[in-house]
Amino acid sequence: MERLSYRKIFLFWAPLAATWLMMSVEGPLLAAIIARLPEPKFNLAAYGVAFAFALIIEAPVIMMMSASTALVSNRQSYFKLRNFTFFLSGAITVLMMVLIIPPVFYFIAEDLIKLPPEVARLTHLATAILLPWPGTIGYRRFYQGILIRGNLTRRVAYGTAVRLTTMAGTAFLLYWLGKLPGVAVGAIALSAGVTMEALASRIMVHRVLKGVLQKPPEPDEPPLTYRFIGHFYYPLALTSLLSLGVHPLVTFFVGQSRLALESLAVLPVINSLVFIFRSLGLSFQEVGIALMGKRMEGYRTLRNFATALGLAVVVCLGLLAFTPFAQIWFHEISGLSLELTEFALLPTRIMVLMPGLTVLLSFQRAVLVYARHTSPITLATALEVGGILLVLFLLIHYGNAVGAVAATAGFVLGRLAANLYLFPPFLQAVKQTR
Repeated sequence: MERLSYRKIFLFWAPLAATWLMMSVEGPLLAAIIARLPEPKFNLAAYGVAFAFALIIEAPVIMMMSASTALVSNRQSYFKLRNFTFFLSGAITVLMMVLIIPPVFYFIAEDLIKLPPEVARLTHLATAILLPWPGTIGYRRFYQGILIRGNLTRRVAYGTAVRLTTMAGTAFLLYWLGKLPGVAVGAIALSAGVTMEALASRIMVHRVLKGVLQKPPEPDEPPLTYRFIGHFYYPLALTSLLSLGVHPLVTFFVGQSRLALESLAVLPVINSLVFIFRSLGLSFQEVGIALMGKRMEGYRTLRNFATALGLAVVVCLGLLAFTPFAQIWFHEISGLSLELTEFALLPTRIMVLMPGLTVLLSFQRAVLVYARHTSPITLATALEVGGILLVLFLLIHYGNAVGAVAATAGFVLGRLAANLYLFPPFLQAVKQTR
């Protein structure tokens, strides 16, 4: 087998990194537009909450890209996983339809989360507009995984370029018309973008899919069954559900904290900034799965690449968070008031380690998915979520902490706990597979 080089890793990873980077632009761009429309504090808070709802509902299909990268190798496995994906995408769309029924929604938003009435009303509007979001995410991630397995990562980036262009064009058009509240502008732009990306992904996968459908199974390859898919995918889906489901819970705690409205307003902007740097690590999971080799020949080179990447993203976010550029980013670029800009600085600095921990987690998960040993990933995520909620509870109810500070501290400490928990099964998988 040809030795895996850093150049090959970079060329394979770069389009995926570009994909995540383009997605990371969405948050800051939409937040900047919402911040320049009437009643920015209420609309930014509502946008953050609605996006959290959409994330938790789409959670079961987030890992479909990793699943199709790992499992779709021939005609039989393609149809089995495609049917599984379509069923799952339809089920979560129905769940979102139930959520936007007014009595259900306002019970959750006002009675449980304790959102102010105006924020709850705007959040309901945005959540209804985001109805296409979860199904289209599942659809396009399934086909993107096939593109990655076919070494066509550039086409994944092209699809995201379509998404970003559609989203930005829609947002600027609605901003120019000036007839809708900011949260509706953001939600319509997001829905339009993901829908066009899903269509583009299906078109671009056509040629490689023809090859997959003509490929016979390997002689020693057992047929893919729904039972195996369920066993393989359940821990991954539960991992995403736990990981993304924590956002509404964080909103619940932050809503009861000191300076709650300010915290809810700045957290989407802070998370959007940090996500730009985290995205470079999130893109590495499928790289590790695809390039590890039949007997993990690429492990050492991938590990070294991940180490360098993790250090780089921490240093870059640190240079932004601890220099005057932070003021420029939050006030001049993101459109926050000077008061909210000052408010956002400390939580951002707390999050500096998060991109590096994300690179580590992606590499740990890649090795475990490659080894088809996915259950520790779920347990690590459960530990992370538990850690986040414990830190929030202690800091808010006993430490009287500002909500945004408590939330960012919880995110970092919870992620660190997950990384530490995964080391033993990660090292065991390396030892057994090599």
